Amino acid sequence: MRENKPITVNHLGKYRYLGSRGFTDHRESALVCSREDIADCVYRAGKYSVYSIEEHIKKGFITAEYGERIGLAGEYVFEHGQPLTIRNFTSLCIRIPHEVIGCGEEIYRRCMSDKVRDVLIMSSPGLGKTTILRDIARILAEKTKKNILICDERGEISNGNLGDSCDVIRFSDKNTAFESGIRALRPEIMITDELSVADCAALEKAKAAGVRMIASAHFSNISMVFPPFRKLFERFVLLDEHIIGKIAEIYNADGGWNTLEC
Repeated sequence: MRENKPITVNHLGKYRYLGSRGFTDHRESALVCSREDIADCVYRAGKYSVYSIEEHIKKGFITAEYGERIGLAGEYVFEHGQPLTIRNFTSLCIRIPHEVIGCGEEIYRRCMSDKVRDVLIMSSPGLGKTTILRDIARILAEKTKKNILICDERGEISNGNLGDSCDVIRFSDKNTAFESGIRALRPEIMITDELSVADCAALEKAKAAGVRMIASAHFSNISMVFPPFRKLFERFVLLDEHIIGKIAEIYNADGGWNTLEC
């Protein structure tokens, strides 16, 4: 949703316009979004209480009731060099979570059917990493019965069927969630989304405690994987850049980037 622009929707990997009767490929038939529409969407997502979501707003997103992540663009306000809030919203990127039961089966079969390993799922944004993580959590809970901790910083992974042995920490930074979760919840497997280099120290502590880690990160090519990630994971799953949720390659990091055969 962009101010004074047609509303667009990514449907099955293709961008289309949203018209009054559904999807359309014709710009002249598209609904046009006003600044008031954008502001109303933000306020409705926060149940008309800006104060309840101000911590999320300063991070650039809101998570609505059912895990919809709403990315915000507008005017950033800083105080003492730190983001204080965003005002005068000019566009929104709304990501709607949904379940795809079975989409994690191939990764489980090829990477973890004999034993649970540390696995990193990689792709550009919007290609299904979070949906796959959610399904892997369900599969591992059903097949292993191990204690699984979901560190759900943006509230997206946990909206769906996670299985009976999953615990969830929502809206916490990874360092806090990892430390408090390991101390209080006795996880054997931890699952989290969108790792950065800054998160690697927290992952190292979790691995030192004997916890297996399954995560995602934004890398579109195996050669782009930063060195800190390489020693933290045993398998690297690269998703296809053109087909949502499809595996392009699975790499074994032992002794180099070797493709893991089916």
